[in-house]
Amino acid sequence: MGAAAHAQQGEIKVGEINSYSTLPGFTEPYRKGMELALKEINDAGGIKGRKLVVISRDDAGKPADALTAANELVSRDGVVMLAGGFLSNVGLALADFARQKKVVYLASEPLSDALVWSKGNDYTFRLRTSNYMQATMLAEEAARLPAKRWASVAPNYEYGQSFVAVFREQLTKLRPDVEFVAEQWPPLGKIDPGPVLQAIDAAKPDAILNATFAADLARFVREGNTRGTFRNRAVVSYLTGEPEYLDPLKDETPEGWIVTGYPWYGIDTPEHTAFLDAYRKLHDDYPRLGSIIGYSTVKSVAALLDRADGTGAEALIRAGKNLEVDTPFGPIVYRAGDHQSTLGAYIGRTGVVDGKGVMVDFAFRKGADYLPPEEEAAKLRPRN
Repeated sequence: MGAAAHAQQGEIKVGEINSYSTLPGFTEPYRKGMELALKEINDAGGIKGRKLVVISRDDAGKPADALTAANELVSRDGVVMLAGGFLSNVGLALADFARQKKVVYLASEPLSDALVWSKGNDYTFRLRTSNYMQATMLAEEAARLPAKRWASVAPNYEYGQSFVAVFREQLTKLRPDVEFVAEQWPPLGKIDPGPVLQAIDAAKPDAILNATFAADLARFVREGNTRGTFRNRAVVSYLTGEPEYLDPLKDETPEGWIVTGYPWYGIDTPEHTAFLDAYRKLHDDYPRLGSIIGYSTVKSVAALLDRADGTGAEALIRAGKNLEVDTPFGPIVYRAGDHQSTLGAYIGRTGVVDGKGVMVDFAFRKGADYLPPEEEAAKLRPRN
């Protein structure tokens, strides 16, 4: 047997799928985060002496493409599990594939609560701080505002629909006096901000809930700044504090918006400092939120494979329940009851410093504090 065959036998292959061609602002930093984690793991001896190999595929933001890639990775490339996903509809498609094909899937980024609750299954785990968790964090802040009349704008697919629904539910619990007077549902990636903002202005809200991101967010912000829509109105904006979305806005960044995000320049914990130093050394660049997710995805995969007593799906499922993983945001646990990780998030406000959009007045929120008890969450899942 040749050296190449020996090397091939010594590898553990994992399939990874993401929207590289459609959302490079997030997925390229995500790839860099994966590369750092993979280097650290393999430099330390791999998984039980075997090299960890990640085979990546592009889904172009389409569930059908993701399923084609997943099928090829499992049947042709011989991966032991799948990871990745960005859009919620893609993540849900991959989760259903995992259930049908009995292969473990670690959802990196998809935010839909259905992924682990109403459509959850034993084969699917989720890393990212979910819609429910971040909506609850933001509603907690929004409840302190004097605003009573709210308008919302969100992309018209699973992520946007479910986020707005959870935020409304959580805010109404905390402030029964609020009302939502307008909803705007632009198609993902195709927002026409003029009519959207005109409709919001016509409803005369006190505050706006925004869940647009990437290019849609930039168009929404620039048109809103021109029209003065945000003047004298509170804005709560999901994901907007992530460098992927703040950086392109530069000095056009609105100030004072309540956001979730990633203030990499202001986090001084030992875990994050070690990650930041290693990331800069390898990539000569600063990390984005995608970098954290990519890095933590591969670290989670490695911890799962290291804990499991084999690479079969059932062994991986057993290992994944209550799995503990160290991340740049601190230690997390994948809960046995619903397979949701306890990764937290940063909440703060937008500001402009030296002509750049940043997060200010930020604080970390522990993910475990914003999840229902495991026994309650388990009841939200289908009975297998």
